[in-house]
Amino acid sequence: MRGVGVIEFGGPEALQVVDLPEVHPGPGEVRLRVHAATVNPTDTFIRGGARADALRESGPPPYIPGMDAAGVIDEVGPDTDTDLQVGDAVMAMVIPRGSHGAYRESIVLKADAVSRAPAGSNHAEASTLPMNALTARLSLDQMALQPGQTLAVTGAAGCYGGYMVELGKADGLTVVADAAEKDVQLVKDLGADVIVPRGDDISEQIRKVLPEGVDGLADGSVQNELTLGAIKDGGQFASVRGWSGPDGGERGISFHITWVFSYDSRADLLDTIRQQVEDGQVTMRVNSTYPAEQAAETHRLFKQGGHRGRFVITFD
Repeated sequence: MRGVGVIEFGGPEALQVVDLPEVHPGPGEVRLRVHAATVNPTDTFIRGGARADALRESGPPPYIPGMDAAGVIDEVGPDTDTDLQVGDAVMAMVIPRGSHGAYRESIVLKADAVSRAPAGSNHAEASTLPMNALTARLSLDQMALQPGQTLAVTGAAGCYGGYMVELGKADGLTVVADAAEKDVQLVKDLGADVIVPRGDDISEQIRKVLPEGVDGLADGSVQNELTLGAIKDGGQFASVRGWSGPDGGERGISFHITWVFSYDSRADLLDTIRQQVEDGQVTMRVNSTYPAEQAAETHRLFKQGGHRGRFVITFD
């Protein structure tokens, strides 16, 4: 069985096609024939060795990145309570551990981590949904804003930011989002109520249109303290890079660190998002697809930044 991973950590060129042993599901598990896996920042950390010690503790190489997989169920483990069947088109978030990452032709997962793919989607499209959409869902759940309240989103043209805009709107929030000039139409199409220029003066830009400030802010662009001036006293802040706020706090703002690992095995939430895709509330954005043999190119392109939509590695 083919996978894409690293034997030695390094730049994009470290990625290579490797042979992996065949796997089979046990009780409570299913096996996916993976047809598509997306490229995420976490994948580049694994490839580059940022988490080398933890990876080495998980076992010997190859180390396989990948947090998003889409494909077809081809085996259901014994005594598995699921309505998923062989032949179903599905998607799942994967928590990479050693050789257990989404960049492989076949992967075994807990059945409660796997959801059906949105009707009418192809594998590449479905693979763009799980991790970033669940991350956005978690940020919203942590902030617990109520319909009618205001949410600011930085990095709104990105994958996490785009889902924050769409899921925030679906939750009944008023969304103000940032955008570079070239991304204004994209962010408008995502459903943002108000669009402000992206930049280091983000707090001032938001206060220009909402002088009272916002009830919550999701910081997809990782601007940290530069965004705090936009938030009301006692408001909410969600970080996707582990920032817990300035020492001593800030005007009673609650800081939430969004680690999507806590939403592993939440196929119930992923299935709700699937339904929102089918209802037209959430979109899937593919930038381009590459066969497994060209996986290194996806990481080179990802490193350049500024892309919109997801790079997808395919196993056909």
